[in-house]
Amino acid sequence: MQIHRITPVLVVESVEQCLPFWTDRLGFEKTAEVPHEGRLGFVILTAGRTEVMLQSIASVRDDFAGNDEGPHRASLFIEVDDLPALQRALGDWPRLVDQRDTFYGTRETIVRDPAGNDLVFAQKLA
Repeated sequence: MQIHRITPVLVVESVEQCLPFWTDRLGFEKTAEVPHEGRLGFVILTAGRTEVMLQSIASVRDDFAGNDEGPHRASLFIEVDDLPALQRALGDWPRLVDQRDTFYGTRETIVRDPAGNDLVFAQKLA
C-alpha cells in the first residue's frame, strides 16, 4: 500500500465566510463544491499543487451520521492506492465509516486516530 497524498479538511461554521480569505488573500481557486441544505457544504481549493478542503459543521454531522461525538475541527483526506490493504493494516481498529463509495469517485474508510483526529482513507474507483 502506498499513500499518494494527504489533504487537510478544515471543518468550519460557514464555508462562504471562509472562501474570501483563501481565494482573495491567499490566491486559491475553488475547483469543486458540494451544496448542503441550501448553502455550501464542502469545497476543494487549490493553489498550484497545494490543496485544502473546507467542510461545514452541518455537512460533517451528516457525513458522520450516528457518531455521537460530533465533528472535530480538522481531518485528513488520505489518498491510497490499495484500500483493502489499508483496511487489513488497520485490523480491528474502530471505524467511524467502515466503507462507502462516494459520488465523487472514491471508496473510503474513516477512522479516528489515538489523538482524536479523523482520517479519511480514499482510493479512486476505476
